[in-house]
Amino acid sequence: MNIDIKLHKEDLPDQLSLGDNIAIDCEFMGLNVERDNLCLVQISSGKNDAHIIQLNRDNYNAPNLKKILENTNISKIFHFARADLLFIKKYLNVKVENVHCTKIMSKLARSYSDKHGLKDLIKEFTGNDISKSMQSSDFGGDLSEKQLKYCANDVIYLHKIFGSLEKILIREKRFNLYTDTIKFIHSRVNLDLASFSSDIWSH
Repeated sequence: MNIDIKLHKEDLPDQLSLGDNIAIDCEFMGLNVERDNLCLVQISSGKNDAHIIQLNRDNYNAPNLKKILENTNISKIFHFARADLLFIKKYLNVKVENVHCTKIMSKLARSYSDKHGLKDLIKEFTGNDISKSMQSSDFGGDLSEKQLKYCANDVIYLHKIFGSLEKILIREKRFNLYTDTIKFIHSRVNLDLASFSSDIWSH
């Protein structure tokens, strides 16, 4: 598959149109939101493209990106939205609207499996066996071709995965359960920001 990968410094270009249904992923310096900065946001329109925004970590000034994230008319597909939305809210200071999460969809749809990672979903629904070897690499500096391809792989398959999981949820009469669950995502992010990381519903 030929992937059109474009690296943008600090923000998306003016007048760039990505459509009303996009896939998004982020890369951080680590998993501690108070310590580890948000480095990259990658977006795909679903047409084998990946726009990778290397953010200015001194000011996180990215008005074009923020406008898209806040647009209620643009559907945004994440995998494990909880983490991405947490870092976006902390560093870009925006609430992402119209969110979907393929990890939540997978846990509700694929009760036949306990593997809900992106690599597993890509393998099942597209037949591609991608490498995650660059997952734990330094995304804070100059990016290698391998890192750029890794970032692209994290978004270019999400539209296909979303469609496949949506069909299962509808068939198994669980789609309404998913839509009710995803409404809680921003509350879950706010709980994470307030350091309530455990399951507050547990005994």
